[in-house]
Amino acid sequence: MGRFKSPRQAQRFLAAHDQINTIFKPRRYRLAATSYRPARADAFGL
Repeated sequence: MGRFKSPRQAQRFLAAHDQINTIFKPRRYRLAATSYRPARADAFGL
């Protein structure tokens, strides 16, 4: 739980973080390297 004050606070943070994380980190095992690199660049606006 790290520095969270309660399990509920940790769960709220992780639930929101997971939604954001899926936008910026496409599932690597599903993509070839040639598809993965442009997807990462698009996510970060490069």
